[in-house]
Amino acid sequence: MLKKKIINKFGKHYLLGQYKDGTFFYLQAPSWDCGWYWGFGYITTYTNNNRSPENSKDISIHSHFSGLLGKQKIYNAEKHCWELSSEYAHKLSDNKEIDKTVLTEKEEWTLSELVNTAYALKETAEVLGRGGSHTTTNPCQDIIKNEQEVKRINEIVLPAIFKEIENLLIP
Repeated sequence: MLKKKIINKFGKHYLLGQYKDGTFFYLQAPSWDCGWYWGFGYITTYTNNNRSPENSKDISIHSHFSGLLGKQKIYNAEKHCWELSSEYAHKLSDNKEIDKTVLTEKEEWTLSELVNTAYALKETAEVLGRGGSHTTTNPCQDIIKNEQEVKRINEIVLPAIFKEIENLLIP
């Protein structure tokens, strides 16, 4: 298990783990973006990743936490392509690309629960705020919209979840 670590490069980032190729990966702290939604779940690696990420000139990979969970991609050497396996990663250490994490198994389960809940609530707040899924005008938008619930989710519930995630990841 790796030691927990926070770096401040392009914002606050929490070390989550290390891929099998030796690259460390970090979870970016949540941010309230554009005055209407939470930027959350961003995973980053750095150009100067393993020696001194704080001195990196840039981010080398920017992805999403949700990509670390779910069905795993595996390389099919016969077909020379990536495919989805039947295996499902419910927590970080289930992902076959991850070598080590900073979390105990119990903490990994808690993190997965918190992140999945945050993603669902973030989407819920967006639907409740717009009155639909933003494909076209929803004929039920007037009964879907709920500004009070959007405010509660964005100002009370999600910040509480983000604080619990931070509590898991601080050294």
